[in-house]
Amino acid sequence: MDFFNSALGKNISFVRPEYFIISGFNGIPYIHYYYVFLFCVYIVAVLGNTAVMAIIYLDHNLRTPKYVVVFNLAFVDLFGSSALVPKILDIFLFNHQYIPYSDCLAFLFFCFTSLSMQVLNLVALSYDRLIAITFPLHYQVKVTHRFMLSLIACFWVFVIIAVLISVGLLTRLSFCKSVVINSYFCDHGQIYRLACNDYTPSRVIGVLLVVVILWFPLTFILFTYLCIGYALSKVATVQERVKAFKTCTAHLSLVAIYFIPLLITFTFMGKLHPNARIINLSLTSVFPPMLNPIIYVLQTQEIKESVKKELKRKIPKFR
Repeated sequence: MDFFNSALGKNISFVRPEYFIISGFNGIPYIHYYYVFLFCVYIVAVLGNTAVMAIIYLDHNLRTPKYVVVFNLAFVDLFGSSALVPKILDIFLFNHQYIPYSDCLAFLFFCFTSLSMQVLNLVALSYDRLIAITFPLHYQVKVTHRFMLSLIACFWVFVIIAVLISVGLLTRLSFCKSVVINSYFCDHGQIYRLACNDYTPSRVIGVLLVVVILWFPLTFILFTYLCIGYALSKVATVQERVKAFKTCTAHLSLVAIYFIPLLITFTFMGKLHPNARIINLSLTSVFPPMLNPIIYVLQTQEIKESVKKELKRKIPKFR
């Protein structure tokens, strides 16, 4: 506690603002069209992820360890989209840019929790593909329902604790200067940089979370695909390699749509206009939840077969 309290400094009185002002999309030309686009993306994300969850729940053949993770990913996408997009539209479309202090921290918690869980779900899916291709005979033993449920539960506990710590550190900051957040939501980095006392603990936890929840998972995923590529190079025929690789296409697509925009944005951050950076980051937040269910329905044979079976059963044939 002394460490946290010392962050306030000796000569600074503690000031907790009544509200923050979210100003991220101000000054961007034709931004109202973007709000319409966000609304359409949100509707597709809600319908798509709800459909994927329903398909997995209704089809007993899909209740495998892999689809435990897919179900959780759909839930996280639905949860994250519902936490982010309606609030963005409320803030900017209806000019409710004054957001109470406690509401802003809650907004931050839900957004960061969902974004972090999206990444960790990709880690779980990459592990599933690694074992399925490199150790196919041991897959049923190594990847079980109990293991996957335990792994997902550990991810949830870790993320919730980590984000709660970062939010808790923000409550130790004093805001005696600006309360304007130049982002499209209550961004952790933008908030602690507004503090007029020492925000080193918040900055350190922010860097640690980026490393642990972004760069470590990306490194692990790249490593698993190096191992998968090596294993496939040992397969006798080209047809067998293609067949095995097809089981990875959905997961690789999810990894690409999540990480590539982030890598591009952070690589060229110094050259991007602030408005372009905000638009790019907001698209990175809302696009994956919309595309994930579409990718899994179109690229996963088991889900396509399940959809066809349900349609044949539900829709009567007209003669």
